[in-house]
Amino acid sequence: MSARLEILEAGPGLSVQDAGWRGYVGQGLSPGGAADPRALIEGAVLLGQAPSGAALEMAGRGGRFRATQDCRIALTGAPMQATLDGVPLLWHASHRVPTGAELRIGAAQSGVYGYLHLGGGIDSPRRLGSRATHLVAGLGRLCAAGDALPLGVDPGGETGLKLPDPDRFAGGSLRIVRSFQSDRFAEEDLARLSRTAFTRDMRGNRMGVRLDHAGPGFFAQGGLTALSEIVVPGDIQVTGEGAPYILGVESQTTGGYPRIATVIPADLPRAMQAPPGAPLRLSLITRAEAVAIERAEAARLRDLPRSLRPILRDPAQMADLLSYQLISGVTAGEVS
Repeated sequence: MSARLEILEAGPGLSVQDAGWRGYVGQGLSPGGAADPRALIEGAVLLGQAPSGAALEMAGRGGRFRATQDCRIALTGAPMQATLDGVPLLWHASHRVPTGAELRIGAAQSGVYGYLHLGGGIDSPRRLGSRATHLVAGLGRLCAAGDALPLGVDPGGETGLKLPDPDRFAGGSLRIVRSFQSDRFAEEDLARLSRTAFTRDMRGNRMGVRLDHAGPGFFAQGGLTALSEIVVPGDIQVTGEGAPYILGVESQTTGGYPRIATVIPADLPRAMQAPPGAPLRLSLITRAEAVAIERAEAARLRDLPRSLRPILRDPAQMADLLSYQLISGVTAGEVS
């Protein structure tokens, strides 16, 4: 029997996600996939495998898990409290999990979406070429206690590796470019967009997040007569009340609300990971600047394996300390 990950307890929003779908917008299917695709790449780097594999996305809290065979895991995305048979585990790192050991992943300490990656990935059935869950489109369902997820064949590799802690889990600056309907807004409103201090509203999910701010709203000229047309993740729609919404990976594919700007792809994970109440700033840049940023980000992700470092473990917390060969090369001390 192939290895499986047993879900003993499931937090809210627990789902299988990969890079999602491409090429189906015309059929009404938005890209979907991981809310924080950068975390997928980080997990793949930690385990030395392709970033196309599927992982578990945990929204706000993880759950309790047990593997039916020895396996390797990596923990990325929003840092969460994690223990293996009661021993704390480091986040943004890879670990080895013995058969039957209980992995507990608690609440997010910052951010929203955490990820549990497994050596070989989650080998659930593909739908339209992806293993991702897209609830709005009716593809897949949330994971629940009692589920047992099949794991792919893990060719093996090193564990006990760590990546530097990312800084995208507490809000911050989001770089934006003009959208197709930016000219429906006054130039002063576009300038005010960059001057305004926003916070992430309580209302938000994989479809998108609402931004709160003090002062007047943002209103488009003839906003109520805008035709519905294609929208993409990162677009900032403005509703009739003047509130901006940043569309997420599971957004609709068309919309009639005017779009004042678009968050660039490199910064969309920061927007999706911002917890309720987190401060957010919008910074308008040119398209040429955005292209340069995207190229630099792609190069940084390609070089990510160079950032791997071994975990420095505390001997007091190593339950398997006696399994290590702490002394070698010892002789009787006799001189021949």
